[in-house]
Amino acid sequence: MSNIFIIHGVGGHPQENWNNWLTQKLQALGHNVIVPQFPTPENQTLDNWLAVLDKYKKYLTPDMVFIGHSLGVAFTLSVLEKYPAKAAFLVAGFDCPPKNQFDESMKTFTEKKFDWNKIKSNCQNFMVFHSDNDPYVKLETGQKLADDLGVKLTLVKNAGHFNSAAGYDKFELLLEKILYS
Repeated sequence: MSNIFIIHGVGGHPQENWNNWLTQKLQALGHNVIVPQFPTPENQTLDNWLAVLDKYKKYLTPDMVFIGHSLGVAFTLSVLEKYPAKAAFLVAGFDCPPKNQFDESMKTFTEKKFDWNKIKSNCQNFMVFHSDNDPYVKLETGQKLADDLGVKLTLVKNAGHFNSAAGYDKFELLLEKILYS
């Protein structure tokens, strides 16, 4: 049993997309699932998100698992610069400005130099999921993230941004990969 954090993206909340479904599946297996509400889009800064995460400090253990979606991926990378984790599953994410309408509100997360050596030292098990038709984050940006982590990108055809608008109220492949990590 692990502490599993699910991190939402810009304008997101704990119950959006596949979060509820995944939370229920993982809790049924005995995992402690934590899905914080981060300030967004108002007061959306890396420091403010880290302050929210600090409330869960007792759950930040070396056997924890992080699941980040969209901006939650860049945030997860910043967390992994500080804390060791068992695994990180990164969905529709980026480690640089994705060049979309949300760039200005995400700059504290993405306009920084990540310490890749520290991130990879703190977590050796990464999985990067990306779609070939994401309307917000280009496939090349997802591939850059996978390359920076030294892992193979898992391409999911026609998954959009892996959100409810793209039909992602469930994410079976993600659950399968978490269970076998």
